[in-house]
Amino acid sequence: MITCVKIHDLRKDPELARGTTVLVDRLWPRGVKKDSVRLDYWLKNVAPSPELRKWFNHDEEKFEEFSTRYRKELNASEEEDVDKLQKLVSDGDVTLVFAAKDRDINHAVVLKKWLEE
Repeated sequence: MITCVKIHDLRKDPELARGTTVLVDRLWPRGVKKDSVRLDYWLKNVAPSPELRKWFNHDEEKFEEFSTRYRKELNASEEEDVDKLQKLVSDGDVTLVFAAKDRDINHAVVLKKWLEE
């Protein structure tokens, strides 16, 4: 099972995490001390490319196109982080941790669906 949890929610309620916890943001979340949350992995390179992230800019109207472009990046990726995440998912429960403000329109949601396919 794969779940997505906002890092600020996880800090307040660690019980939200199921299995292995993986931060899937390229940058460390602002205002979060590294010792304030339990994470098993920080896989920076599963996040969208900086160019795609900047283009998207969390614009809801661009989300569908963003999802398509991000999936293409994931499909073409040769990053060890992507392989590592796929292995973690095949081994058991994983919680994808993200810092985006919107819980429904963010790359972790796209990543979760991609991993489940």
